[in-house]
Amino acid sequence: MAKNRNNLSFIKEEPYIAVNLLLALIIAGVLVYSLVFSPDEGDYPVACVYELLTGEPCVSCGLSHSFSLILRGRFEEALDWNSHGIRLFIFFSGQLPMRVLFSFLYFFLADKRRSLVITDIALSLFFALYSFWPFLVYIYRLFISLA
Repeated sequence: MAKNRNNLSFIKEEPYIAVNLLLALIIAGVLVYSLVFSPDEGDYPVACVYELLTGEPCVSCGLSHSFSLILRGRFEEALDWNSHGIRLFIFFSGQLPMRVLFSFLYFFLADKRRSLVITDIALSLFFALYSFWPFLVYIYRLFISLA
């Protein structure tokens, strides 16, 4: 029992592990959300605020449908709902094992922690920029048009 307390205190004392755990839970939540709500029913509880305010779809409209369709193996339909859905799905589904892997390595390779964190940040940043690039461009163009 004392060993379990030490493991729990390690999570509390190591912000890197706590952040990885939180991110893994959020990503798992996104994937569960995508499994629970059916793309055929259209019963998603979260609506696009931008579309509600402007009446026009934004670059992220249809992502919930797209993710749900991807999890069901309906890739062509997923692309119809959001052309960036597969790219983002790969990002999120790739980050989940990365959070677990890097946390595991951080726990067992104490002498390499600094290198692990730097590698994790670099890989995740590259992966995020690639995955979210269309969204960043969209937001940039939106703000330029407002100026």
